[in-house]
Amino acid sequence: MPALLTGLKKYWRESCAVARRILTELFRRQRSLISWMIFPALILMLNGLITAERADTTVSTAFEVAAPPTLAGAALFFSCLGGGVATVVSEREQQTLKRLFLSPLSGVSYFLGIFLAHSVIGIGQTLVIFAIAIFAGATFPGAAWPLALLIIWLSILAYVGLGFMLGTQFARRTEDVSALIAAFGVPLMVLGGAFLPISLFPDSLLDIARFNPIYHMTEALSDALLDADAPLGENGGHFWFLLVFAAAMVGVGWLSYRRMLMLERQL
Repeated sequence: MPALLTGLKKYWRESCAVARRILTELFRRQRSLISWMIFPALILMLNGLITAERADTTVSTAFEVAAPPTLAGAALFFSCLGGGVATVVSEREQQTLKRLFLSPLSGVSYFLGIFLAHSVIGIGQTLVIFAIAIFAGATFPGAAWPLALLIIWLSILAYVGLGFMLGTQFARRTEDVSALIAAFGVPLMVLGGAFLPISLFPDSLLDIARFNPIYHMTEALSDALLDADAPLGENGGHFWFLLVFAAAMVGVGWLSYRRMLMLERQL
């Protein structure tokens, strides 16, 4: 048991060091952080106002409906998936991985450190989105907040794991990041309800959306915030899909990272 605790403390200390280094670099550049805060705020306001007009409902209700898909489908997508891909590619270009081989830092700590860094960013985006929604009059009566926080955490975990896989397998240079996000991400965001309410989708698109993890993220978070009995009840499939997908993406991301380290050692 003492050896286990010592090992866990080591991983935690190293992970925090990696996260602190990544966040320090982002705060120095600032542009990415500012963009990640402005983008979801604008999307939320557009979605909220459009929903209020088209659905003929109050602004407060519209922002309650618009907040979950904006957070899970748009905000966390760009910061955690896009940011995760960019982090991996940047670390490779700056030869950080080469220096990793010479240090006692473990791969597990490196992976967890990037996850922690993007979790901090995701928490910041969550606070911004809900602050705007509450300012617009949203109250989220009956919301299951512990479950909603768990869904947000699982979404961050899934995005970071997927970002690791894309960043290690398909992106070699910084300019590849934009192409990957545009090719794979934007269609998934639209099908996930980040820009258009899923209720407007025809049946043919709904059949396709069921294979889209972003769709399940937005639906699970919407159920947790708007219908506390739904996430683990009648619509519980969304939550369980997200749980399995997040676990799978951690495994895939870890295997992709290990493969990248083997290739980097050979260069």
